[in-house]
Amino acid sequence: MAKKHKPLEGVKVLEIGTTIAGPTCSQILANFGAEVIKVEPPGKGDPMRSWGNGGLWWISLNRNKKCITLNMKDPKGQEMAKKIIEKVDIFVENFRPGKAEQWGMGFEDLKKINPGIVMVRVSGYGQTGPYRERPGYGGGAEAIGGIRYITGYPDRPPVRLGVALGDSVAAMYGALGAMMAIYNRDVKGGEGQEVDVALYEAVFSLMDASLPEYDKLGIIKERTGPVMPKVAPSNIYPTKEGDYVYIGANQDNLFQRLAKAMGRPELGEDPRYATHIERGERQEELDDMVSEWTRQFSKDELLDILEKADIPMSPIYSIADIVKDRHFIEREMIREVDHHKWGKVKIPGIVPKLSETPGDIEWGGPDLGEHNEDVYKNVLNMSSDEIKELQEKGVI
Repeated sequence: MAKKHKPLEGVKVLEIGTTIAGPTCSQILANFGAEVIKVEPPGKGDPMRSWGNGGLWWISLNRNKKCITLNMKDPKGQEMAKKIIEKVDIFVENFRPGKAEQWGMGFEDLKKINPGIVMVRVSGYGQTGPYRERPGYGGGAEAIGGIRYITGYPDRPPVRLGVALGDSVAAMYGALGAMMAIYNRDVKGGEGQEVDVALYEAVFSLMDASLPEYDKLGIIKERTGPVMPKVAPSNIYPTKEGDYVYIGANQDNLFQRLAKAMGRPELGEDPRYATHIERGERQEELDDMVSEWTRQFSKDELLDILEKADIPMSPIYSIADIVKDRHFIEREMIREVDHHKWGKVKIPGIVPKLSETPGDIEWGGPDLGEHNEDVYKNVLNMSSDEIKELQEKGVI
C-alpha cells in the first residue's frame, strides 16, 4: 500500500523558540507534514536538550524537525533569519513580548518582507495588557489562570498537575490558530496575520463553568480532591489489593447498572438515590457504599465486573502500566525512534488520527546544528565556504 501523504506537506515553518510551549506548537505541525526549521543558539542549544533525564524529553518534543544553529544576538544572524522567513508560511516564537521587535522581527517588520506570513506568538500574558512584559512560564499561568487553585485537597495547599499542562494547551491553541490563519490566507484570500497566544488564557479557557457560576451565583470553585461536587458516584475507589480504580456511574441509568452489579438493584429505584440531584446530595454516603463493595475485589476482578455491566471505569495507570496496555499499543500511541546515544526510544504517538492524511513520526529530536548544511545550502543557497566562515565567526 502506498504511503499516504500528510496534510501539511508543503507548509514551511520557522521556529525560534525554547523550552516547551513554542516548540510543542511547531511539533504538532511537524507531525502532520510541515517542514519545521528550529533555530537554536550555537554551542548550547535549547535548554530542553538537558531536561528530562539525559535529554530524553528532547527526542520526543522536537521530533520531525530540522535543527539549525543561529546566533540571534548577532545582526548577521537576524539578517539570515529574516531571509528564511521570506520563504516560510509560519513563524513560531515564544519569547517575552518585545524581544522579536528588538531583532527587527516583529509582525509589522515581517509582513513587509513576507505579506503572507503567519506569526504565532506564545507568551505568558499575551502581546498586550498591563502584564505583557512579565516573564511567564506554564506553572505561573496555571496559578493565575485558576487551575492551580482548584487542584488538590481542600485541607492542603494547591498542587501541581504533574505535567506541563499550561504550556501544552497553549501550544495546541497556537497550532490551531496557525491553521485557521493559513486557511484564511489560502482559501479565503486573506493576508498573513499575528496569532497571539497567552499561556494564562489557554489555562483559563479550561475552567469549565467557574466564571458564570461566580458571576450569577457567587460560587467560588474550591479544591475537592478526586470528586466533582454533587456528581455521584464518580470517584476513585479502593480494591482488595489497596490500589484504586475510577468509576463514573453518575447518570441515572448508569447508577442502576452499578447497583445491579453490586448485587443491590433496589438502590437504583430508591428515591434517595434514583436521580442525579438526590445522589449529589448524598455523595459521601454513596462513595462509602461503593468503596465497601469495591474492596471485596482485586483490580482485575473489579474491572471485569464493571466492563460486563457496561459502566464507565478505568484503572489508574502509571507509565509502566501504559507501555504494556494492548489498546495503547494497537492504536500506535507507543512509538519508537532510533537515537545514536539511547538506541530505540519509546515516545508518544500521534494525536489526532486522520483517516486519509495521517500524521507520522519520521525521526526524533536531532543533534544540535544537525541540519545546518541542509538548510543553509538549500534554503539560503550558501556555499560550503560561506557556511564554514559563519561557523568560525560564531554566527551559526
